[in-house]
Amino acid sequence: MYTETATRRCVRIVTMIGAALLVAATSRTACASEAAIVPSRMTAIGTIDTRFQSYNVEMVEVTGGQFWKPYTQGGMQRDRYSDRPPIDLANPRLRKLAAVLSPAYIRVSGSWANATYVADTESAPAAVPAGFNTVLSRAQWRGVIEFARATDAEIVTSFAVSPGSRDANGVWTPDQAQRLIDATRSLGGRIAAAEFMNEPTLAANNGAPPGYDAEAYGRDFRIFRDWMRRSAPETLILGPGSIGDAPLPSGSGITTRDLLAASGPSVDRFSYHHYNTLSPRCGVHDDPMQALSDDWLARADATLATYRALRDAFEPGKPIWLTETADAACGGNPGDATFLDTFRYLDQLGRLAKGGVQVVMHNTLAASDYGLLDERSFRPRPNYWAALLWRRLMGTTVLETEIASMPTLHTYAHCHRATKGTVSVLLINTSRKTPQFVTLAGPAERYTLQADHLQSATVRLNGEPLELAANDDLPRLAARTAPAGRLRLPPASITFLVMLDAAACR
Repeated sequence: MYTETATRRCVRIVTMIGAALLVAATSRTACASEAAIVPSRMTAIGTIDTRFQSYNVEMVEVTGGQFWKPYTQGGMQRDRYSDRPPIDLANPRLRKLAAVLSPAYIRVSGSWANATYVADTESAPAAVPAGFNTVLSRAQWRGVIEFARATDAEIVTSFAVSPGSRDANGVWTPDQAQRLIDATRSLGGRIAAAEFMNEPTLAANNGAPPGYDAEAYGRDFRIFRDWMRRSAPETLILGPGSIGDAPLPSGSGITTRDLLAASGPSVDRFSYHHYNTLSPRCGVHDDPMQALSDDWLARADATLATYRALRDAFEPGKPIWLTETADAACGGNPGDATFLDTFRYLDQLGRLAKGGVQVVMHNTLAASDYGLLDERSFRPRPNYWAALLWRRLMGTTVLETEIASMPTLHTYAHCHRATKGTVSVLLINTSRKTPQFVTLAGPAERYTLQADHLQSATVRLNGEPLELAANDDLPRLAARTAPAGRLRLPPASITFLVMLDAAACR
């Protein structure tokens, strides 16, 4: 039971709601330090793309090949990778679960895409052509297009930049990229947006020729830009799609600033990548429990601030897209398949929407430990259920809640996805031991996510475990009614509230 202390005295709250004066009854008194959720006071501060919440299916998933080995397979000390067959994009469960997250973007890219040969045949040739590492067959690309069509997902991609895509002087040529554009059109699809290459700040390890530098990137990017304007004017040009603005130990000594200076103003959307950390596969062993700390969650803000400043300097006014993100690069941390990462997942969406980012593409939909779905069974992980609630409740108009920052309570609000005059509020209590309390100006529909322990693969909604029903039907995401007044937010919990009287959402 909650007990008052001398430093946390409870008082009556008097709150102005429109023209009416609400005086909380003595039985509903709340502490002066508690947040008040008052929809009528919330103001609109921006909008996001209707496909804001999106995801990656890596090119190597489509072609098959070596990808980050899930921790459950063991042997990480010997090999970070494992062979995987091409993903079955026709799988009914996969399509069904992806479709309910739509509309979305599906980004088919990643490091392996930088050296993928586009075949003009139904099946891949027996040998990979010189200058490439793998092959994308026409049948495999047809699978991507059909998946996108079936799930209301727009395709985003990038192109090969390896030696096989270059002329005798080492200059990039658009032949392979044109083949992908032509194949897409002939198969009845479209590419909504494209980056030139994946993570050019890591060019040395990402398929580019030895010694590739910012000057070479600038030259190639201008060729790419001019070709795109002629050959695919309907496709948005994204860039630079880099990670970090300082020379990375495993990189080429290239910074994002170098890339932007070399290429000149060229993009329709300014794109970047962000991970909070590297996984143990790449040598970093973080304390799992820091995943709930303010420092950990604020890393998304710090990276955005860096890239926003670069956008302002080199591509002023261009909308910002985060085209690849998760908790940890190199396949994800061991806890990323559990409820522990759901705090970061939802907090990041809330922060970035409030910060003006238009699109966030999670890596991945269904591969390795950071997948929303298990890569073998395609069963939902905790982050999938969080994604589903976000998709159903959080609309494209972002609101200011007027709630002061609190150490373990993170609050975000959007107009409801479907109902005018209604607001959806996201409340994240990151304290593992202490409940938080808020005061509601009116009744609310409440959806609270919890787990028996933070590193559980099972998440409960209002006390009921979330799991697929027969025929892979989704469970009913039933709300509970929270009356006006004081609401308790349990420790280590995530709560969505749906409330009326939101003037900014009419």
